[in-house]
Amino acid sequence: MCKHEEKHCPRCNLLFECKPGNITQCQCYGIFFSDEEKELIAAKHADCLCRQCLVELKNEFTVSLKQLPLQKNNI
Repeated sequence: MCKHEEKHCPRCNLLFECKPGNITQCQCYGIFFSDEEKELIAAKHADCLCRQCLVELKNEFTVSLKQLPLQKNNI
């Protein structure tokens, strides 16, 4: 039997269902983070985040990476 668990997102407090027993059906499935991104998230949050927050963080990481070369050129 698959283990499902209701959790509150530590970032936005949204209630969501975590499915570690069936990861392909979990709300976080399909969002990929680099090891560095995972470390940054883990440093701020001790538990799972909702899909909306994961997508927002992924977008923030993507935007910051795109801006990085611009910042280096302005130094």
